[in-house]
Amino acid sequence: MGLLDNVLGSSSGSAVPGGNVTKPLMIALLGLLASRAMSGGKEAPVPPRSDATATPPDPSPGAVVGGLGGLLKQFQQKGFGDTIDSWITTGPNKAVAPGQISNALGPEIIDALSQRTGISKDQITQILSQVLPNAVDRLTPEGRLPTQQEMARLMS
Repeated sequence: MGLLDNVLGSSSGSAVPGGNVTKPLMIALLGLLASRAMSGGKEAPVPPRSDATATPPDPSPGAVVGGLGGLLKQFQQKGFGDTIDSWITTGPNKAVAPGQISNALGPEIIDALSQRTGISKDQITQILSQVLPNAVDRLTPEGRLPTQQEMARLMS
């Protein structure tokens, strides 16, 4: 079982009838945010979409840390810092609406996710509003972003 399986749980991907899309969506989101962070915020090219039923490999520890940091930065820059801070720190997680996900990530990221996964933009924001708070909470069990070394230990 990979890191995202542990974070999302094996049954959390049932948000869309007909299949488990949560894990591929989270991998695409973290990968996109990590690649944008490494490229200085420039839009990374969107690779051709693969078979939607194929399960992508788990991201490397660096990609998860970069993607998580990129997610934090996106939310803070769009005025949702208090929301994502509640997911990272201990205590209850603030809920987030699909429209807030769309505002926080921006249309270019939602469009890229839709292209990479073949999922509609509305479904993407709906799924992310349900799984992001718990996923970020589980990836930050000590109330802070994990280091690359800590992520490598979690993944081994």
